Amino acid sequence: MRAYLLDEIPSAHLERIKGFLDQNALHSRVDEIYWVQLPDDLLTPEQYSHQACRPHVFAVELGPDWVRFEFLIRSLHTMQCTCPGYCTEAQRHFVMHFADNMLKSLDIQT
Repeated sequence: MRAYLLDEIPSAHLERIKGFLDQNALHSRVDEIYWVQLPDDLLTPEQYSHQACRPHVFAVELGPDWVRFEFLIRSLHTMQCTCPGYCTEAQRHFVMHFADNMLKSLDIQT
């Protein structure tokens, strides 16, 4: 899996990150995994045309001392479609910008 990994994060910072994700991401059925929705203007033409597959999201996973931002864009409604796939350059930039802005807003230095 291609991903943006932030590691060696102290547990106090992880608690703050979890709070940020609780407020700014969608909860999955697994406690350590969140979904972040991509803006419509960043969807590929195929993803944009698949209204029934929306929202298109990327996963954020919390580990014991790390946070991983996956570069796989998927639908929350179906895995049986052709629209999920790895990030375009613009989508990858959005994922990394989301991660970096999260740290900045929490005043966490890495």
